[in-house]
Amino acid sequence: MVKPFVPQLVYIEPRALEYPLGRKLKDKFEEMNIEIRETTSHNQVRNLPGENDFQKYRVAKSTLVVGVRKTLKFDTSKPSAEYAIPFATGCMGHCHYCYLQTTMGSKPYIRTYVNVEEIFDSAERYMKERAPEETRFEASCTSDIVGVDHLTHTLKQAIEYFGKSKYGRLRFVTKFAHVDHLLDADHNGRTRFRFSLNADYVIKFLEPGTSRLDDRIEAAAKVAEAGYPLGFIIAPIYLYEGWKEGYKELFEKLEAKLPDYATKDLTFELIQHRFTQPAKRVIQKNYPMTKLEMDEEKRQYKWGRYGIGKYVYKKDKQEDMKDTLGDYIEQHFPSATLEYFT
Repeated sequence: MVKPFVPQLVYIEPRALEYPLGRKLKDKFEEMNIEIRETTSHNQVRNLPGENDFQKYRVAKSTLVVGVRKTLKFDTSKPSAEYAIPFATGCMGHCHYCYLQTTMGSKPYIRTYVNVEEIFDSAERYMKERAPEETRFEASCTSDIVGVDHLTHTLKQAIEYFGKSKYGRLRFVTKFAHVDHLLDADHNGRTRFRFSLNADYVIKFLEPGTSRLDDRIEAAAKVAEAGYPLGFIIAPIYLYEGWKEGYKELFEKLEAKLPDYATKDLTFELIQHRFTQPAKRVIQKNYPMTKLEMDEEKRQYKWGRYGIGKYVYKKDKQEDMKDTLGDYIEQHFPSATLEYFT
C-alpha cells in the first residue's frame, strides 16, 4: 500500500503565517522534524536540492509549499464543472502521462493555499451570479487534492462548506486511497467523490507513487458507505497489448468489490490518452525509461484550444475503445451514467 504523502522539504511564505492554517501547518511540520525554509512567494521557490534536472524534479515532487492564493478569479472547468476552485496545485504522484508536467513547467512542487475563507468568499460570489442555477466547482484541476488533504484538511473544510450551501456543489477526483478523515464530513450529498481507475498494466507502469487499484476500490466503497455520490474516471484509456482483457478485468474487479449501495447514482467518465509535442519532450526528460507510447505515426492530430494541437488515437481505435468500455460498463453497471470525452 502506498503510504500517505509526507513532504521531505517544506517552504512557507511569510504571509501564510498570518492565517490560522499556515501557523498550524508550520507547527505540524516542526513536530515532524521536517526541514522548513522561507520563500518570498509560492511562485518563487528556487535552489531546490539536486545535481541535475532529473534529481531536482524528484525533489520538487516531494516538496510542499505553504502559500497564499493571490488570484481569486477562478478558471472555468468545462465540461466537468463551471469553475475550478484552487485549494492546491501540483501532485506527489508520478503519472508519466500527466498534463501537469507541461502546465506547471519549472514549478512541479506541491502548493497548498491557506487563505481558505477568501477562496470560499470568491466561490460565494460566483454562486450568487448564477443563482438560482447550481454552480459546480472542480477541486482537482491542477492537483490531486486528496493526496495532500490528510495534512491540511482543506478539502474536508470545503466539503462541509458546500454541504451547507444552497446553490453550490463540489467535485474532485483522486488516485489516492487516503480518505478516512473525509468519511465523517457533513457533505449532505453535495460533493461527488470520484476515483481515477485504470487497468493494472497502466497503474503499474505509468502511475508510480499512487494507490494501487484494489486500494482505490476499497476506498471507493468506504466513500459510498459514507453517503457520498460516487463516480469513476477511466483515464487515460490507453491501448497496450492485451488492453481489452486488462480493462475487462478492471470492471469485473470493480463489480465484485463494490457493494450494491455504491452503485446508486454512479457516474463514469472515459477519457482517451492524448499528448502534445511539448508534453512528449517533457515526459521523456522526466521519465526517460517510460513505457508510454507516444508515436505520432500511430495517432491522428486534433486541433486544440489556443492553437496547440494534440495527438489522439485514430478514429477506428477510438470507436473500438468507446464501444469496448461502453459494453463493459453496460454489462456490469447498467444503471450508471456514462460520458465519453475525446
